[in-house]
Amino acid sequence: MSTVTLPPGPSKPRVVQGVYALAVPHRGMRRMRDRYGDAFTVHVPTYGRAVVISDPAEVRQVFMTSPNFADKPDRNLGRVLGPGSLFALVGEEHRRQRRLLVPPFHGRRLAVYEKIVEEETVRELASWPQGPAFATLPSMTRITLNIILRAVFGSAGAEFADLRELLPRMIKLGSRLAVLPVPKVDLGRWSPWGRFWAMRREYDAIVGRLVAKGRRDVNLDARDDILALMLQSRYDDGSEMSGSEIADQLLTLLAAGHETTATTLAWAVERLRRHPAVLSELVDEVDAGGDALREAAIIEVQRTRPVIDFVGRQVRADHFQVGRWTVPKGYAVLVSITLMHDNESMFPNAQTFDPHRFLGTRPDLYQWIPYGGGSRRCLGAAFANMEMNVVLRTMLRDLTLVPTDEPGERWHSRGVANAPAQGGRAVVRRRSVAPLPSTTAGDTGARS
Repeated sequence: MSTVTLPPGPSKPRVVQGVYALAVPHRGMRRMRDRYGDAFTVHVPTYGRAVVISDPAEVRQVFMTSPNFADKPDRNLGRVLGPGSLFALVGEEHRRQRRLLVPPFHGRRLAVYEKIVEEETVRELASWPQGPAFATLPSMTRITLNIILRAVFGSAGAEFADLRELLPRMIKLGSRLAVLPVPKVDLGRWSPWGRFWAMRREYDAIVGRLVAKGRRDVNLDARDDILALMLQSRYDDGSEMSGSEIADQLLTLLAAGHETTATTLAWAVERLRRHPAVLSELVDEVDAGGDALREAAIIEVQRTRPVIDFVGRQVRADHFQVGRWTVPKGYAVLVSITLMHDNESMFPNAQTFDPHRFLGTRPDLYQWIPYGGGSRRCLGAAFANMEMNVVLRTMLRDLTLVPTDEPGERWHSRGVANAPAQGGRAVVRRRSVAPLPSTTAGDTGARS
């Protein structure tokens, strides 16, 4: 039997550690790194006793390890997304489901969704006021919700409208409940979990009707939406996905596919307004029809303002050897995204917002980890990148984003995602002169 070897950590009571982790997650992680080094043992709400790591070699080891040794934590979003969600599945069942869900989010299929992204962005930007400051996060949330609804279900209808009204409330409540214990008794509308479960039953009924309609649709194979692809997909043994599996996976896509993306877009507005030179370069690039700096800026926003705190695994074997440490069964091993992205050895001048660091290069996916890593890396990463690219391109093309010298917005926890405390406030004006076509890239359009 191997001897347990854990890194040092705070000795305060678990409750004090938990409150500290929730109250000051980013500063708290940095302070513990400064005191204990790049690994420490701490009690973290939801995960319990955990080893937090940020050494690149150890992080790579965690991402590459077999699920037999360490896999998804017991307490995760699967508790609110359902037992058929990718967040809840383990082992071979996780691999089977993931294989079915990969095709809609990669390659040529993404081009099908670009028009939807631009249409929804243009529609929402038309409502933005000119002159007064306003929070962009609510708008970004509407944009990304409508995008994922259209991508998942295709054409609008009564069910589409019902989901557009239900999902924001359901996801907002679920993201907060994801970090709390599940009660053993359903107290109905008198408890948050009871309200959530009632909304979940309503969601299941709506999706059940859509699945039934899809299975009766004689033109199903001509549709581009994700539900149609799911209904036509088959496991290796020829069987189809059940209605409950489809409902859980669609909720996973709908929840994970819009809130974190919307939050990153709000952070992008917040960052760009405080870096006018970068903002000016991005506008010039849009007018010239380019995208390299914009793609680099999205990567840098995700590096400097990651919306998720940790990537977690739970030890399943009797012990798990992670570099210098031997972690016992039941412990969580948490990769701190903040500490990884702050690492000066990987990202020189890490506290500086500088998209140019990613021009002409792609980030190492074991170091830049806003989408997690390994076999559980976010399935929709390519979709999210395309979505943010098109939203920012459209915004910079149609509007002037007014810079500011105000201090940066603080982090605010929304349960699962960390958002700018003021919602990514913006001041905008309509561009008085439209950009010239990209074919005349030598003469960029004027800016108001």
